[in-house]
Amino acid sequence: MQPNFRKTTTWLPLIVAVTLVVGLWLGTKLPTVIAPRTSSAQHKISEMMDIISALYVDEVDTDSILEASMSDIMAKLDPHSIYIPAADLQSVNEELDGSFSGIGVSFTMLTDTITVNEVVSGGPAERVGLLPGDRIITINDSVAVGWPQNKVLTTLRGLKGTEVTLGIRRSSAPDKLLPFTVVRDDIPVTSIDASYMIDPTTGYIRVNKFGRTTYNEFFTSLGMLANKGAKRFIVDLRGNSGGFLDIAAMMANEFLPAGATIVSMHGRSADSDDMIRANGQGSFQDAELVVMIDEYSASCSEVFAGTIQDNDRGLVVGRRSFGKGLVQRQLPLSDSSAVRITTARYYTPSGRCIQKRYTPGDQESYELDIYERLSHGESLSADSITLDKSVTYFTSTGREVYGGGGIMPDVFVPADTTGYSKYYFSVLNAGLLQKFAFAYTDAARDRLGNAKTTEELLSILPSDSELLSTFVTYASREGKIPAQWYYINISRNLIVRQLKALIARDIIGLNGYYEAINPTDAAVIKALDELENGNARVPIMPLHDNE
Repeated sequence: MQPNFRKTTTWLPLIVAVTLVVGLWLGTKLPTVIAPRTSSAQHKISEMMDIISALYVDEVDTDSILEASMSDIMAKLDPHSIYIPAADLQSVNEELDGSFSGIGVSFTMLTDTITVNEVVSGGPAERVGLLPGDRIITINDSVAVGWPQNKVLTTLRGLKGTEVTLGIRRSSAPDKLLPFTVVRDDIPVTSIDASYMIDPTTGYIRVNKFGRTTYNEFFTSLGMLANKGAKRFIVDLRGNSGGFLDIAAMMANEFLPAGATIVSMHGRSADSDDMIRANGQGSFQDAELVVMIDEYSASCSEVFAGTIQDNDRGLVVGRRSFGKGLVQRQLPLSDSSAVRITTARYYTPSGRCIQKRYTPGDQESYELDIYERLSHGESLSADSITLDKSVTYFTSTGREVYGGGGIMPDVFVPADTTGYSKYYFSVLNAGLLQKFAFAYTDAARDRLGNAKTTEELLSILPSDSELLSTFVTYASREGKIPAQWYYINISRNLIVRQLKALIARDIIGLNGYYEAINPTDAAVIKALDELENGNARVPIMPLHDNE
């Protein structure tokens, strides 16, 4: 039976919801009545609209002018306060419930360009090879640069089974437009990509978001793994850009002793202040724990990782997280539109706010920060990371931690670039790995479909050399990418690993993908090493770099 977390924890009447970076799982709906008031600025706007309406040389729709200005007004605040037009509100809220058909991406409008910031695991876009960071330049042969957000949403969505053609600009292929055809489908709504025993005593759970059903899915996964012998857990939050704050708190509560601070919020008004503490009824307070994060882990992922780190309850492994520490509320407007406005900052138990710096109104620099971090080599070396050490915070055992720019892991694991080559990026950018895996699986489904486990499936696949050779022939025929064996041999292990994992996904499901790919994942290997060495219960060692 699940613990009644809501009734036994000190919750204030208002449960705050935290947005995604900019994606599928932004915000929650908290209706509030705000008394109208008149200001000189509001009076000036009204006067100006009256003058335009009465005297402007052409007849204009003043309502549309005001509507267009709403997003600009919100953009002057912070990167996560947004205006949602009435026409978009239903579709935006549908994303929270997962009740729509589309291509399975979330995006931002970066300098008038559609920038993909999340690709839904198992969704149509992921199946054809779209990646976070891709720029959508054309949609159905029409240049989509400068399109309003509602037009992008309505064009990418559509009836299940219908196609949409995208022209993609990608950083690894800056000189050409990459074509992708995506078949719209129901967008997966589950939050747990994988849950399995990674060794006889360790359960692995990959969480892709903090949605309405995530706590129930997570608690069920923990219980099932415990029944299989799990005494320690790896919670993989890499790429998880957030969701509902109360869900993240409920999940963290499972591992924390009574009274431990999970997160606090502080805003300009007293109504925005809140603190959430553990109720002591968590079922896994004695389990060893590793939390995995990377530069795309944001918002609620940082709340979860931060409370585990600050309470010295487990070990955080991976790379520095995104750095989003702002709390939003969604408020309805009288015309059925809405605003999501930042009302508070959240603070980890040590008192640090991990929100990275931003300049109000400068959305472009904020969004490009992640690319600048990567270009400076942050993903490859902890020495490349600049931490704000102007204020030092301390975990429960006295370890130093810092705020102002994401969660720095206890154990840094650089991005694994082994196997990168010109050929690899060519087939990756063309989506040929995913396309080949699907075609191969489809042709051999009668034989492969008999496999009940990932281990059994991998055992009946051809040898690595044969699989690679078959793929190279496919890439040459279907993708017009010639065989360049010097580069292919550099990337052979990487390509074969990914092909096997993708085939496992198509036969077994997402669980199969991670069961196949994790044994060679450097961060997962390091997490297991730390658990084996007993470092995940109360980490007291200084930060070290796994290089």
